Amino acid sequence: MFDTGSISDELKALKVDVTRLLSTAGEDAFETSKDHVEALADQIKAALAELGETVSEEQEQLHGLVAESPLASLASAFALGVVVGFMLRRH
Repeated sequence: MFDTGSISDELKALKVDVTRLLSTAGEDAFETSKDHVEALADQIKAALAELGETVSEEQEQLHGLVAESPLASLASAFALGVVVGFMLRRH
């Protein structure tokens, strides 16, 4: 009634096709993920470079402020240390 041989052959062919499709889909997903990771890494590198430049500029500005008024800077640092010390002591 049913031709089990041909059905079996069709199922085997279908299995091969599905395996090939899944393999191709996996490779495509890997390549897409890899491209996204590389793009994200480039964005992070650019952001870190920009942050480094900003920190360098701020450091120069802070150095200038401290050089202009060292006593006021020292008093401010001492006051900040006392406040932080009291805050940490309470917790």
